[in-house]
Formats: sequence, C-alpha cells, structure tokens
Amino acid sequence: MNQRVTLDIVDDAIAIVSLNRPDKYNGLDLAMFEGIVGAAKKIRKNKKIRAVILRGEGDVFSSGLDVKSIMSSPVAITKLLVKPGVKISNLAQDVALVWRQLPVPVIAVTHGVCFGGAFQIVLGADFRYTSKDCQFSIMEGKHGLIPDMSGSVTLRELVSIDVAKELTMTARIFEAPEAKELGIVTKVCEQPFDEAISFAKLLCEKSAPAVNSAKRLFNETWVASEKEALNLETKLQLKILGKKFAEMTPLKHLLK
Repeated sequence: MNQRVTLDIVDDAIAIVSLNRPDKYNGLDLAMFEGIVGAAKKIRKNKKIRAVILRGEGDVFSSGLDVKSIMSSPVAITKLLVKPGVKISNLAQDVALVWRQLPVPVIAVTHGVCFGGAFQIVLGADFRYTSKDCQFSIMEGKHGLIPDMSGSVTLRELVSIDVAKELTMTARIFEAPEAKELGIVTKVCEQPFDEAISFAKLLCEKSAPAVNSAKRLFNETWVASEKEALNLETKLQLKILGKKFAEMTPLKHLLK
C-alpha cells in the first residue's frame, strides 16, 4: 500500500479501502491509481475477506482526475493508457474494473462530490451508498474528453443509452436523489458508511459461495446471450453443490 490509499480490516472479514488525499480532495494522481489497484490485489490474496467498502477521507469522496499532475507527466500518461502484454484494460480502467473482478461484493460509499474518474471508479462497485448532499458528474466532457476508465462497460448496466449519452455529453452535475432515480446509486442515506458496514455484516452472515457466485453470475451475464446466461447458472450451481455431486451427473464437463 502507499500513502494515497489505506486498507483496514474489520472483524477479519470486511476490508475498508480509503482514498487518502483529503488535502487535494482525493484527486486521482498516478500514485492514487497505483494505490487503488494495489489495495484490490492485496484483498484478493486474503481469503478471509467477505466484503469490501470503498470510501474517501475528508470532505469529499473524490473530485476526480488530478489533471495538472497527470497532464504534466508523460510518464504518468503512458502508465495510465498503455495496455501491457495481452491485457484488455489499462491502469486507468483497472481502478474501476478491479472491484468487479474481486470475487466478493464491493460497496462504494460517496459523500461531498464524486466527479469524473471517481464516478467511474464507483460504477465498478456492486453497490453504491451515498449521502444526500453528494454531487455526481461525468465531468470529462467539461475538458473536451470522454470517459475512458471503463465507464462504457459499467454505466450501460445501470442506465438507458440516452441517459448515458446525456450525462456524458453535458457533463452536468446532478444530486444524489436524481442519481437514485436514475438507478446509478443503490441507496441515499443519512449515514452511508454506517449503513454500508451494516450491509457488509449482513452479507458476511450469508453463504460465501452463494454470495460470490451471485456477483459473478450477474456481472458476466447482464449483457450476455440467453444461452451464455443459462449455461453459467448451471455451471455455478454445480460448483456450489460440490464436485462430488456434479460428477454424479451428466453435466460434469461444465466444471472445467
């Protein structure tokens, strides 16, 4: 971990990842990008983790990309945009995708503002709890850019295409109640972090294979064909039931 991002474990089961640059409104510089991905990698290695909460220190969740820091450094731009090896995503996209790729549920908690790249990061979570006063924006358009941190993958699962276009093209700021109405946030709360903790504890009481398989099921089938979705349902169910049971059926090939 680096100083930009902290990782704490609650009850040996809930990982709390905090963006920790409050003096800069948790602006996303290169160190923040690397810290976010590093935190997710560390969580993946800890098999005791059952749920993750992603939050921001200070007055806001995050004001988005630290444009001055990134644009003044060719090295930073290269590290963010180049896709190494055979990877389908770059570092700029990974900070959102890593939350989808974790096997456990991830709850993003927002307050203050959640703009631009920060907005795309929370779209990668499974749930979004927000304070009533939080403001959101796909702010890239304000700078003559498009969202390029996996928003094209995550936003389409939450809103209709015309809403996605309107929010992107106008870069307008919208409030938490509208975000809830649009389906972008899960819950608007008086105390979003406390409610996220309660929800995480509830998930920890449930069957881990069932919760984790439910996440994978919907993430991988939301825009898939019926055939792909139905096949994955059966494959995941057989894994939950166990290898011994599956091998007693003609469907054991699905375990591969």
